[in-house]
Amino acid sequence: MKIGVIGLGDIAQKAYLPIIGVKRGIELVFCTRDEEKLNYLADKYKVNSKVRSIDELIETNIKAAFVHAATIAHVSIVEKLLNNNIDVYVDKPISYSIDESRRIVNLAKEKGLKLMIGFNRRYAPMYQKLKEIDSPAMIMLEKNRLSKPQEVREAIYDDFIHIIDTMRFLAGDEAENIAQNITVDGIVKDNLLYQVTVKLRGENLTVIGIMNRDSGVNEENAQVIASNNKVVVKDLVEMSTYKDGEVKVSRVNDWSPMLANRGFTNIVDSFLSLIKEDKFTISSISDALKTHELCELIISKLLKN
Repeated sequence: MKIGVIGLGDIAQKAYLPIIGVKRGIELVFCTRDEEKLNYLADKYKVNSKVRSIDELIETNIKAAFVHAATIAHVSIVEKLLNNNIDVYVDKPISYSIDESRRIVNLAKEKGLKLMIGFNRRYAPMYQKLKEIDSPAMIMLEKNRLSKPQEVREAIYDDFIHIIDTMRFLAGDEAENIAQNITVDGIVKDNLLYQVTVKLRGENLTVIGIMNRDSGVNEENAQVIASNNKVVVKDLVEMSTYKDGEVKVSRVNDWSPMLANRGFTNIVDSFLSLIKEDKFTISSISDALKTHELCELIISKLLKN
């Protein structure tokens, strides 16, 4: 199975090439305009096929592609791939424009092609354990950044989108209901986002997402509270379970790869499985779009305040 990799920057090098670069049963084709990087990484991962344009890549008859280019280039690249009947995995977000994101999702549906968005937190082992908790009453997620205020739209779509998608993922069947009752609060100065709090409220479930971009530490924490049960996950590697007034702490194995802990290994395997087994993904494509639409609503509320 021939798979293209478009864009060989930091994200590709840190999160994806260490996984797909050692997979058996696939033939990789690297694509970037940076010839020095192209040659270096092709040598490193023993990739024989390398091209410098999307048109050249399409001519190699790839079955699917991983798109790790800059967000502003996503739409033109993904659109061309889909129009040539190529299945696509693309980093989040699809686009900074909700209209463009809708257009891409609709195109994938019309063509009957696989389109997966890089929401790796859904595939993180510790978050999948949180998902198993029965009848949660409260879910709280927190992702803070060290002294890094950012333009509102970019901050929400580049970073806070992980919190929003994980909120929806952990809410499960209640995700649709709670999204109808949303409260957004934040601090924006000179169009830079310093902090944001989002609350989604249902009849029996409250879900809260928090981000401070002027914090003293980079961190990510999640907690789920149910009857006589509270589970806290710190930085995707440590889980504290509180029950009957007692606490039990567990950590991932010291030898467990960081990319596996963060869900990258599982999400890559899931996409490759979709391609090999020819599974259709209308529901997952639609669900990914709902995360983008919720982000767009949050942006509009932040900019109105």
